[in-house]
Amino acid sequence: MAGIQPLRLFIAEMTKLAELGLDEAALLERARPLMSQLLSKDDWLPRAFAEPDGHSYRQYLLHCDPLERFSLVSFAWGPGQATPIHDHTVWGILGVLRGSEISQRYVAADGDVHECGSNEILEAGAIDMVSPSIGDIHKVWNGSKSRISVSVHLYGGNIGAIRRHSFEAGGGVKTFQSGYTSSVIPNVWQSAT
Repeated sequence: MAGIQPLRLFIAEMTKLAELGLDEAALLERARPLMSQLLSKDDWLPRAFAEPDGHSYRQYLLHCDPLERFSLVSFAWGPGQATPIHDHTVWGILGVLRGSEISQRYVAADGDVHECGSNEILEAGAIDMVSPSIGDIHKVWNGSKSRISVSVHLYGGNIGAIRRHSFEAGGGVKTFQSGYTSSVIPNVWQSAT
């Protein structure tokens, strides 16, 4: 493992970008290449932040900006694991680091959610984006029935503390706050050796 220097550089560049006060479209356009660069190597994520659970996917906090302008999390998916249909209420850039994920978009209409388009298969290195302005409701699951998948998600806020919604077919809506699997985060400011 080459160390977490790529993570450290990503956080530094995202902090500079957040300080520019760009509108959402401009921010997403400039943050996407940063995420692509982070996904280009698969040796920086500490093993502890890529461990799935036997029952459900895990969401690990990698970094939260002190002003909560953005947060970065890793998702570890065991075979067959999936999210409920849910929204984010903030922008997000979602990238696959290992394995594959499948995403199904939804739209809310007439008091229910409806599939929008076909499933999108995201392989390692692929990026998807969400936000209330470009489409914010989806369901995601591990694209492999036998392997672990790991993704890295960047959100426009402290995603573990944001009140969001999960949706059920037929119109059921629940408010939730996801939190994080672990309160321990990597020390990105350790000596870069």
